[in-house]
Amino acid sequence: MKNHVVGVVDDHVLFAQSLQGLINSFNGFEVAFMARNGNDLINKLSTCDKEPDILLLDINMPIMNGFETISWLNEHKPEIKTITLSMDDDEETIIKMLKAGSKGYLLKDIHPETLNLALNQVIERGHYYTDNVTTALLKGVSKKEQDTLLENFSSRELEFMELACSDKTYKEIASEMCLSPKTIDNYRDTLFKKLEVRSRIGLVLYALKNKIVSNGN
Repeated sequence: MKNHVVGVVDDHVLFAQSLQGLINSFNGFEVAFMARNGNDLINKLSTCDKEPDILLLDINMPIMNGFETISWLNEHKPEIKTITLSMDDDEETIIKMLKAGSKGYLLKDIHPETLNLALNQVIERGHYYTDNVTTALLKGVSKKEQDTLLENFSSRELEFMELACSDKTYKEIASEMCLSPKTIDNYRDTLFKKLEVRSRIGLVLYALKNKIVSNGN
């Protein structure tokens, strides 16, 4: 059985080495290389014998960080899937990476079995999202289905959804839409109920998967 190739992009050497050993112990996976930042990754990709199927990508790295790296990958290596692996659990950061095209977002303190599951699901399904409320939403839609879907939302709800997928705060969204924060809270709560999600991340995943907004890929 062919091993799927993984690259680790993280400036913490001891963590990266531990991750390499862990992934190499998983059935069907092998780590081809480790890189300390995006710039180092570009150099490794130009010389490696096996191009990775998946990259585990940290965000906070010197020289070329995770956001810059995934942007470069979208342009030059769109076939390589990325899973963000970070200590940062800030909601806006998660949204930004998912919108940029990351196929999953994991915290570094996850259980090894979760990492194994994430790697397998990204290979098999193309994504791994830990927010369980999005399970029913992770299906592509046809143009006809999308048009029907959009009819369920008012123009203001669609505008709010688009802005919610940015890194703007709710207060900044209220200002841009010329509405009060209370009205924005009402839009948010209404959409959460309508979409059957419980978080802004769930809303963003719904919007991305149903092509209400576009991501980096």
